[in-house]
Amino acid sequence: MPLAQAQGAEPRHVLFACSLNAVRSPMAEGILRHLAGKRIKVRSAGVRAGDVDRFCETVMGELGIDISKHKPTPISTYEDEPVDLIISLSPEAHHQALEWTRVHPVKVEYWPTLDATALPEDADDDLILESYRKVRDQLFRRIKQRFLLTGSPSV
Repeated sequence: MPLAQAQGAEPRHVLFACSLNAVRSPMAEGILRHLAGKRIKVRSAGVRAGDVDRFCETVMGELGIDISKHKPTPISTYEDEPVDLIISLSPEAHHQALEWTRVHPVKVEYWPTLDATALPEDADDDLILESYRKVRDQLFRRIKQRFLLTGSPSV
């Protein structure tokens, strides 16, 4: 994997990683793409590819961010792609990202992020959506701060 940026410069290729690439990392990918436009190439992946999550699509749609075309992808898909920064959102993904640094010149940041799906089995849709919104809003704030981006959700 080629080093795609000069040291200290804003990353041009960002990969968000979580366990299944179904909730946290697609949210982060959608948010950064929405805020940064074409300035930063952004992707997301999981240690394993999970299933598309309808609650994730719903809460992102509330901000006007369409992730309906997202297909969960394993992180191994991007091994030969340029990546300047991997932002891991789960412990499992962080471990995988650190393994990349053994053979690829990539920066890694760990952003511990709640698992919106970790709810009781009998949780109703309102409780589930509120959990997803908390994760979405946490990621939105963190991304704006990390990448010095302006803009706000249009709820």
